[in-house]
Amino acid sequence: MTFPILSILIPVRNYDASQLVADFLSLAQREGLEVEIIVADDASTTPLVWVSQFADNERFRIIRFSENLGRARARNRLAEAALSPWLLIVDCDAQIPPSFSLLTYLRATSPSFPVVCGGLRHPSVLPSPAVSLRYRYERRADRRRSASFRSQHPYAQFSPFSFLIQRTTFLEVRFDESCTDYGHEDTLFGAELQRRGIPIRHIDNPLIHLGLEPNDIFLAKTETALRSLRRLAPQLQTYSQLLTTVSRLSRLHLTAPVRLLYRLTRPLLRRNLLGRRPLLPLFSFYKLGFYLSLS
Repeated sequence: MTFPILSILIPVRNYDASQLVADFLSLAQREGLEVEIIVADDASTTPLVWVSQFADNERFRIIRFSENLGRARARNRLAEAALSPWLLIVDCDAQIPPSFSLLTYLRATSPSFPVVCGGLRHPSVLPSPAVSLRYRYERRADRRRSASFRSQHPYAQFSPFSFLIQRTTFLEVRFDESCTDYGHEDTLFGAELQRRGIPIRHIDNPLIHLGLEPNDIFLAKTETALRSLRRLAPQLQTYSQLLTTVSRLSRLHLTAPVRLLYRLTRPLLRRNLLGRRPLLPLFSFYKLGFYLSLS
């Protein structure tokens, strides 16, 4: 294999990313690009048997961690292991649609734009009623995921689901390894890019997000993310809409009434959110009330 122009980095834990890897290899061949794909097995609790099908492919590598590092540290280790000057970092639960192009990503880069975000979308049909909460939440958010919208607030709209970055830039910034729990390591990375004055270009080159968790798991992950947000709040005050709302309520002396209303209605809120037809306004209130109730 000649020297790769692009390293595709995929952190994995207990997930079959074989189709994603195969599709990237096929796409790179069609577009005439020399790439390497590196998968990080972040201490999966069940063996990633699917990686064996790529064992003889010189464009594929796997690195294994003996302990669960979490998404921030796993991405950093992948970048350290990469050989090429450009890194495409992708979540393992992505799917490549026909419109996606590696060349589109590379052509969007320039010395002035060492970071490019392609965006994400979700399936047009609800896969199962069991995942209705996250599906409805993400589909509503998809309306604000066009490149034109993201470009209005380029740092606040940074997403690590799929982004291209110059390796030297990544190693300069890196994900904050104190973010060991789920949530907001991406927000912190975007804030650090802004602090360092590193421009982000947003383009329409989305991958499809397939990893929609059942309602109970998504609600638990949301609570974990809110705890992470509470810890990082001093650094992310201007990057979170929820923190903006909390500040507004505090100025109006309304945090205590909202907290009380949340505690009184929490069982009813959870009943709706864990059901087959969750209401997104109730989900927004649940997140606000949960955050205000954190000690």
